[in-house]
Amino acid sequence: MTETVTDRAAATSLGSKSEQAYQAVKARIVEGTYTPGYRLVLGTIARDLGFSVVPVREAIRRLEAEGLVKFERNVGATVAGIDPTEYLYTMQTLSIVEGAATALSAPLIDAVAIARARTVNAEMRECLKHFDPVRFTRLNQDFHSVLFEHCPNPHILDLVHRGWNRLASLRSSTFRFVPGRAHESVDEHEALLKLIETGADADTIEKAARLHRSATLDAYLAQTN
Repeated sequence: MTETVTDRAAATSLGSKSEQAYQAVKARIVEGTYTPGYRLVLGTIARDLGFSVVPVREAIRRLEAEGLVKFERNVGATVAGIDPTEYLYTMQTLSIVEGAATALSAPLIDAVAIARARTVNAEMRECLKHFDPVRFTRLNQDFHSVLFEHCPNPHILDLVHRGWNRLASLRSSTFRFVPGRAHESVDEHEALLKLIETGADADTIEKAARLHRSATLDAYLAQTN
C-alpha cells in the first residue's frame, strides 16, 4: 500500500504529541509532582494535556523502558521509586570513573573554569536556604561537568556521561531523600576546587572526588536501612 501525504502527516502529528506527552510526564516525575507510587491514569493525563490517550500511552511506554514508570497488576502504570541495588551499582561505578575523569582533567582546568565552578557552587549554597532538590541536583551536575569535561580520555568521559544519565533515569534527585547531605556536598566542592587550584597530585584529587561521590551513596544507604 502506498503511503499518502495525509498518512505521513498523521504519523508525524502522533509522534510530535507522543514526544510532548513524554516530556510533560517525565518533567512531572523529575520535579516530584508525580511521586513514587503515584498512579498514572492515561485518560486523566490525556485530558490534562489536551491529547488523545494514544500518544500518552506511547509516552508511558518510553518512561517504563527508562525505569521511571512500572506496571503493577490490578493497578496499572505507577511512578517507580529508586531501585536500591541499581542505585548502589551506579553510584559505585560513577565514583570510580568520575574520580578518574576529574583527576585527568585537573591540569587542564584554568582559572576561568575554576571561577565558573565557584559561581555554580555559590548558587548551590544559596539554594540551601529554601531547598529545592531538583534545582540543587541540576546545579550539582553543572558543577561537576566543569571538573570532568576537560578529561582527555574520551572513553572515561563517555562512562561518566552514561553514569549521570543512569542516575537521572533512576530518580531526579537523591538529595530529596537525604537533604542534609546537600550542605556537606557544597563544602566538599570547595575543597575539591582548592585541591585543583593548588596543583595537588592526581591521586589526591581522584581520591577526594571519589569519596565525595561515595559519601552521597553512604548517606542514602544509611537513610534507607
